[in-house]
Amino acid sequence: MTVFDPDPEPASVVRDDLLRLVFTCCHPCLAVEAQVALALRTLGGLSTAEVARGLMVSEASMAKRLTRAKQKISQAGIPYRVPAAAELPERLTGVAATVYLIFNEGYAPGTGGDLVRGSLTAEAIRLARLLVELMPDEPTLIGLLALLLLQQSRHQARADGSGRPVLLADQDRALWDPAAIKEGVSLVGIGLRRCPDRPDAYLVQAAVAACHALAPSYAETNWSAIISWYDVLLTVQDTAVVRLNRAVAVAERDGASAGLALVDGISELETYPWWHATRAELLHRLGRVDPARAAYQRALALPMSDPQATQLRGRLAELGGGGS
Repeated sequence: MTVFDPDPEPASVVRDDLLRLVFTCCHPCLAVEAQVALALRTLGGLSTAEVARGLMVSEASMAKRLTRAKQKISQAGIPYRVPAAAELPERLTGVAATVYLIFNEGYAPGTGGDLVRGSLTAEAIRLARLLVELMPDEPTLIGLLALLLLQQSRHQARADGSGRPVLLADQDRALWDPAAIKEGVSLVGIGLRRCPDRPDAYLVQAAVAACHALAPSYAETNWSAIISWYDVLLTVQDTAVVRLNRAVAVAERDGASAGLALVDGISELETYPWWHATRAELLHRLGRVDPARAAYQRALALPMSDPQATQLRGRLAELGGGGS
């Protein structure tokens, strides 16, 4: 039996075909990273390169990881079947991460000509809603849906009439979706009440998104609250990207120098374009032209979508350094 030959199975509590397959791929005998990679590559329609970017590893490493996962399934005789209801919770981490990364690749594609891939964001939200219907008391799923709704609420304001990105500070908040914001904020409250002792990482990220969504304007954003939520997030998910996001918030509250000091203290993101882009922006604000130019060029040398690259080239051109 191969990984693609499903066993005959009894009726499942998971009614959606794609979601059933995601749960099937997320077998607990595999490491969570392998579960997510297999589900994204096999079912999410993402290329190996896109999966690698989402999980922040090299494409070669991801290809090896996928091969090892398939070999383990074959060698261990892991059945390719939809799990019973009692088995669903142990697969939840991989399933939630898969849906989250499908959304991320749609919300901010790593390459190509599109600023947004709406089919992926819509599918991720659809799957998140189905997951909440399936396990309505699970904080991880409540937080996941809240986060996706709050992020997606800004989609109409994220591009100008020419399809170029509009930064959060410059977005017309009248274009934000109030229904999505209301639902997302409500879900944050519901979810936090279900995990008062150890907040779920998706819920905390949703709380950060809610702070942005509820601010009347960019100038009135409560950056102290956002930094506090990032401090909470670091207790449950201490990653370099979280620390980078927190540094951006510190820069908004305390100034570019304070933010840059934190960004420069993060050493694991040399292959992440947005670490270089963040450094470039803060150096730009500080008037440090040559280091800013070099940082923009480092960012532009790494994969990103065409609209994102165009935006960075525009910032680079403001320094008189050209767009190459």
